[in-house]
Amino acid sequence: MGLFSRKTNDTPSNPAMTELGREFAIARRHGDRKTMRRIGREYSDTARTDNDAASFQRGQEAYDAIPPIKTPRRNRRR
Repeated sequence: MGLFSRKTNDTPSNPAMTELGREFAIARRHGDRKTMRRIGREYSDTARTDNDAASFQRGQEAYDAIPPIKTPRRNRRR
């Protein structure tokens, strides 16, 4: 690896928790509080180690890194 290498070890230790974090971020972006509460309960029931928490957080950050789609202006309708 070089001095300015962009390669990092971003493989999650728990892929299931990463996916759960991604679903949580999607629900948060869309304002779906019911799904957020369901995922929060599922997370608190299944998360046991710090690696699980880190994987959950990594899943959220991965989705949050994707910029939201800008909606078109609606004042040009006929």
